[in-house]
Amino acid sequence: MRGIFSVLVENRAGVLSKTAGLFARRGYNIDSLAVGETENHEISNMTIVSTGDVKVIDQIEKQLNKKIDVIKVRRLKELQSVCRELLMVKVSYNNTNRKDIMEICMIMDAKIVHVSTKSMIIELNASPEMVESFIKIILPYGIIEMARTGVIALQKDE
Repeated sequence: MRGIFSVLVENRAGVLSKTAGLFARRGYNIDSLAVGETENHEISNMTIVSTGDVKVIDQIEKQLNKKIDVIKVRRLKELQSVCRELLMVKVSYNNTNRKDIMEICMIMDAKIVHVSTKSMIIELNASPEMVESFIKIILPYGIIEMARTGVIALQKDE
């Protein structure tokens, strides 16, 4: 089971470390973690994705709620949320495969944001599943370097 948590926290030093420490102490894995300020500079929003059985996910929610710096914890349901991830990948290319890579980017709505004589940097903003698919498709062309933001999510209105 996958748990997606939207956690509003006080924006101050050490909050991220304390939160990550909570997971480490309990032996829970963080699959994805993204943090950014909200419209209020004193509050940050953490999107944390973890996996485990129902008991583990429930326990994570309870432990997060106990943290002093935590203002609010919401467990998001995947089907009732919009989840996105940003991927930047540097791919090697040559005259033979350049057009193929460009077509893949066009089909998957990825943007080529930089081109040099031997490589290109591609940006994709999509669902985590789409990001995984893109990586599998582009892998045979030669990934030189890759960076991912981790999942960010917002719950849809009912």
